[in-house]
Amino acid sequence: MLKWWWNIVPEAPARAGSATRAATVIAAIGLGGNLGDPPKTMARALGMLDASNDVDIRTVSRLFRTPPWGKTDQEWFHNACALVETRLDPHELLRLCLDIELKLDRVRSDRWGPRTIDLDVLLHGDFLSDHADLTVPHPRMTERAFVMVPLADIAPRAVVNLQSIADWASDVDSEGIEALSRDGNWWRDEVAPAAAETPA
Repeated sequence: MLKWWWNIVPEAPARAGSATRAATVIAAIGLGGNLGDPPKTMARALGMLDASNDVDIRTVSRLFRTPPWGKTDQEWFHNACALVETRLDPHELLRLCLDIELKLDRVRSDRWGPRTIDLDVLLHGDFLSDHADLTVPHPRMTERAFVMVPLADIAPRAVVNLQSIADWASDVDSEGIEALSRDGNWWRDEVAPAAAETPA
């Protein structure tokens, strides 16, 4: 059986100092925020992920503006998704994401409420878990246009819950979602100042 990321992520040589390819898996990360300057904060988060010796950014979706979900009386969000190559296990990758959120002033107070940055582990290789501390595939991801539309941008043929990402994206209500960039390179214009911000 083919992996969900087969022929989606382009081949690339291992980066100096990073894990050997044999020890890595492909994971999908969702990013979003609606406080401060979300595109800049999301770009910094991607830069900090990529600065880790255990994570390589392989491809990033376009940047999207999306209506709030769950709690609708707040500012609209910016969202994107990224495919990363990592040797971190799912819990380690989650801890790295949470550490980056803290460094970027994420405060967890109101569920589905405003936030400077949100990093979610959507998929991690063939890993499946329904534990309270980490559910993969991410719970309700297939119901959320702000996840499925950016993810379909970079992994349309990937299969989650017996259906392709492209089909899930066409099934959800995507009214109001707007692409703000022409391609997935938007974050690189912002990331240079954050290149040295390697998580401790």
